[in-house]
Amino acid sequence: MKQNKYDDSGFFANYSQMPRSIGGLNAAGEWPVFRSLFPELRDKRVLDLGCGFGWHCRYARQQQARSVVGIDLSENMIVRAREHTDDPAIEYRQLAIEDIDFPAEEFDVVISSLALHYVERFDIICRKVHQYLVPGGSFILSVEHPIFTALAAQDWYYGAQGERLHWPVDDYQSEGLRQARFLDHDVTKYHRTIETHLNALIDSGFRIKRISEPQPSPETIAAHPEMKDESRRPIFLLIAAVKD
Repeated sequence: MKQNKYDDSGFFANYSQMPRSIGGLNAAGEWPVFRSLFPELRDKRVLDLGCGFGWHCRYARQQQARSVVGIDLSENMIVRAREHTDDPAIEYRQLAIEDIDFPAEEFDVVISSLALHYVERFDIICRKVHQYLVPGGSFILSVEHPIFTALAAQDWYYGAQGERLHWPVDDYQSEGLRQARFLDHDVTKYHRTIETHLNALIDSGFRIKRISEPQPSPETIAAHPEMKDESRRPIFLLIAAVKD
């Protein structure tokens, strides 16, 4: 199923008010770690799967990437990305991740930020990306952490006084569709274990270079005390892989 919640006017309005939607990459807590996984981008051909507002596409060009293609299923996302981009070396296409079709060895780097947990067949995307990358090419991706997606509720277990007692994990090994609540809307996500993520990449011919489960820095927590509980469980899983 190809889900396009971002063209729902109410959902998109809520999403547009998120800090990362307003402040860009520097407002995304995982960005410093995600950025550290990138290879050298100078003179590289880059593909961004689920490009959203185009933040990563513009960053790649700031790092002197030769060309960037950003794809997203949402017309709203693509329109916003084009409005904030004045660079002929960046091309945006309205296209579902599931429908990507490029020539073999078309790209040097493929990135995807917080989009692939909306895609049902991660293994198929891994095989396609492997085909589209040159030998030695990099696939850098982030998804919601399986600890976070295992239960559709995606919420803490609270005590009698409303205190956060713990983050519940159940049905972790039961992979598949989850109907989650995000920005006051029902959203379809797909839960996969860490094992499945890594083995799908390995089986497609990738070598795993690094994984990360980033948490807020002490400086971030000091500046934003409301984030102190975010180090009690991971929110994101970041993976850097290479096509040998």
